[in-house]
Formats: sequence, C-alpha cells, structure tokens
Amino acid sequence: MKKSIILLLLAVAFIGCKPKQTVTNTKLDKKTEVALKGNWTINAVTYPGSDYIKVTSFDIADSKCFVGSTWKFISNNNKGDMALNSSSCTSFSSPITWYINKDGQFVMKIINETKSKKVLEGYVLTVTNLTENSFHLVDKVNVGGKMIDVVYQFQRN
Repeated sequence: MKKSIILLLLAVAFIGCKPKQTVTNTKLDKKTEVALKGNWTINAVTYPGSDYIKVTSFDIADSKCFVGSTWKFISNNNKGDMALNSSSCTSFSSPITWYINKDGQFVMKIINETKSKKVLEGYVLTVTNLTENSFHLVDKVNVGGKMIDVVYQFQRN
C-alpha cells in the first residue's frame, strides 16, 4: 500500500505537458510533405518513464490515448485530420493544418471550430526515421524540469 501511494505521488508530481507554441511560416520541405501524404495510424507512443509519468499530448488527452489514432495528411494543401478512437479514452477528432519546414520540423495546428488562419499557436515536432510505410514524430516535453523525447510511431494504412 505504501509503495502504491509513493508511485501515485510521483506520477502526479511529474505529469508532463507541452505548451502550445507560436507558429510562424518558414520555407517548406515539399519532398518530405509528399512522402507523408496519405492515411496513417499511430501504433505506439514511447518515452522514458512512461509506466510512471503521464504526458498529455497536444493538450487533448493522455499520450497513450493516441495509440490507434488515425491521421490523414494532404500534401498539396497542407490540411488533414486526426481522430482518437481508443475505447478506453474519450473520442476526439479535428481538422488540422500542417507543414514540414527545411529543418525537418513538423508544424501542426489543431483547427477545431476556428479558421486555420486565426489559430496562431500550434505544435512543433521533429520528423525522424521516415520510410515509405512508417515515420516517427518526436516531441520534446518538460517533465519535472527535464526535457524528454515523446516518440509517436506512425504506420501507413
């Protein structure tokens, strides 16, 4: 019982999240954008301490709720959508706008009910391990004063 209480206190103390960032336009990496075109599913979300630390992804839900989520990327207009559909989590879906800049950063805005040009904040992640059928998005999140990598592993549908 004492061990459970200590683990619970540690989990609460180290809940991590990443604030929205101001998103600005930069030169685009069209080649990588075209490679991401299509329908994808997140098949895993990994980070150090994931058994004890809760990370809220994109100010929406626990990162574990993103496993099984579906994503559509349209490269010719940099729009798309995403949907959480885990039976153990609250469902969520939203249109998105996205692009990849020349630094290999994936920049995304979640649109909800606002027009995309009025959404001034978004999320900046790094694209890694890009192949024809998979890629990773890596987010840097502050957990207890230490930056950790949260890796979203995408698989093409």
